[in-house]
Amino acid sequence: MTTLDQPTVALPGGVRMPLLGFGTWQATGEAGYEAVLAALDAGYRHVDTATMYGNEAEVGRAVRDSGLRREDVFVTTKLPPERVGRERETIEESLRALGLDQVDLWLVHWPPSDPADSVLVWREMLAARDAGLTRAVGVSNYATPQLDELTEATDERPAVNQIRWSPSLYDRRRHREHRDRGIVLEGYSPFKTSDLADPVLTRIAAAHGVSPAQVVLRWHVDHEIVVIPKSVTPERIRANADIFSFSLTTEEMRDIDALGH
Repeated sequence: MTTLDQPTVALPGGVRMPLLGFGTWQATGEAGYEAVLAALDAGYRHVDTATMYGNEAEVGRAVRDSGLRREDVFVTTKLPPERVGRERETIEESLRALGLDQVDLWLVHWPPSDPADSVLVWREMLAARDAGLTRAVGVSNYATPQLDELTEATDERPAVNQIRWSPSLYDRRRHREHRDRGIVLEGYSPFKTSDLADPVLTRIAAAHGVSPAQVVLRWHVDHEIVVIPKSVTPERIRANADIFSFSLTTEEMRDIDALGH
């Protein structure tokens, strides 16, 4: 299986990002390595890490040991915003830890505490991309006005904004704001804010013979929203990857959207 065997979304520069990714927050040490290896074995072709997770070495080792070609695994890492002024040094450290020449996506993990630093950091992200250290650049936890500030200052929009997202957090306006700007919305913590016992989710899951968790992930994918569930349990890792044998109807999508507050 390659990245082309499952749904992807286009990023600038001809980059294709798998809509299903594997999150690695809190997956550290040998358990983190084993979890990423299990995820790649289960069919994931997109792995999300970050400098602050402290597991880039384990993620990189799992990618190498998976037996997959480098070009078939999409790797994201993130810059802690307190590294203002040390952006190049930070991505070079990340690449050394990962054992890679280049990542596929590099994100600013959250907006810098001093708003005056935002555009400065973004210019350094763009410089790293132009130097070939990452194929695409984006941000995480940014509000729409903060996205617009970066675009207006540099004429380069973030490729991705990674934010907390789930059916109960569904915000039609925010979803549309990303689409209108050509910025890919990537959701994290899909289960943490979901009530998997909600009658809407259990009814739709039963109709498809799947779990409510699989319905939540499929809902993201059918909206073309990237989703990065995380787990260190092999059975759950496999179940979370098994979402391509069914799709949701227009009515089911509408019912799940309505769970948003």
